[in-house]
Amino acid sequence: MTTFAIVGSGWRAEYFWRLAAALDDLTCVGVVSRGPRDLPVPVHPSLDDCLRAKPDFVVTAVPWPVTPGLVVELVERGVPVLAETPPAPDLDGLRALWAAVGGSGLVQVAEQYTRMPAHAARIALVRKGVIGEPTRVDVSSTHQYHAVSLIRTLLGAGRGPVRVRATRHAAPLADPITRAGWADPVEVKQATTTIATISFEEHGALGVYDFTDNQWHNQLLMRRLLVRGTRGELRDQEVVHLAADRTITRGPVVRRQTGYDLDLDGFDTDHIAFNSEVLYRNPHQGRRWNDEEIAIATLLQDTAAWVAGSGPEPYPLAEGVHDHRVALAIEEAADRDTTVATTAEPWS
Repeated sequence: MTTFAIVGSGWRAEYFWRLAAALDDLTCVGVVSRGPRDLPVPVHPSLDDCLRAKPDFVVTAVPWPVTPGLVVELVERGVPVLAETPPAPDLDGLRALWAAVGGSGLVQVAEQYTRMPAHAARIALVRKGVIGEPTRVDVSSTHQYHAVSLIRTLLGAGRGPVRVRATRHAAPLADPITRAGWADPVEVKQATTTIATISFEEHGALGVYDFTDNQWHNQLLMRRLLVRGTRGELRDQEVVHLAADRTITRGPVVRRQTGYDLDLDGFDTDHIAFNSEVLYRNPHQGRRWNDEEIAIATLLQDTAAWVAGSGPEPYPLAEGVHDHRVALAIEEAADRDTTVATTAEPWS
């Protein structure tokens, strides 16, 4: 049994203790909260008090500016850390954090997007070589470091320098739903779209970033993902590829979802397949979890395996730091309306 603690008690922290309660191999031994809270796990008034429970690792789910100092403090105490994204808010903070703890080997980043079922299936398909070597990835669904993580993972790109060009455009858009729920009445508001191209200099590949305000929740906006390879393309849930000489085939990536119509097994994700090959199986079938919950639970278990020495690093600090460094370059390029070229960093 692996134990962990959480610093923070907001909506993101809740995912970790709630999902762990349904897992047989993980236990949350407590939450550090600045004020009294009525929670289903022990609440500790201080980090010192929480660490007396001897957690195997600690999740930091606190505001961006607080994260770096907390991560350093935990590493100084020899405690493995799963740090919420991003691990530091700005470039100076990223560099300072890396200088302080980059060599410790104790810090992972809580980047869950590559573990979402649909994305995990796409990554598996690309790595099988179905569309050849990936040369371009377009992501229009999530923002900043999350999108960069997806782009780099699908491309297989490393942590080298990039060149970024970006632009912004504002236009009216209905905003019917947010994290707080449905808007009543619905308002049409100005929404800003940021579009960027990321040239991966060492890899010779291209990333296209496209994000509009509140795109996470606004269901009026289609999510789009494209991976172009040397032998075809993956677009959302469809693949076209050169299967053999003089043979171009097209087919869907299909999710088997139980619970529809007369399927009485209950609403759940079973697997995702291309042709007759399964790309992804839900490791938490029977929980009735949505994709975000599946991804975070998988990340928790991967972190537990890493701490126990039975699994690889789930998402090392170097990867998380680099993702946010590229995200900052996107914002800078859009702000300044100029090309931003990053340089090699200590984590590269």
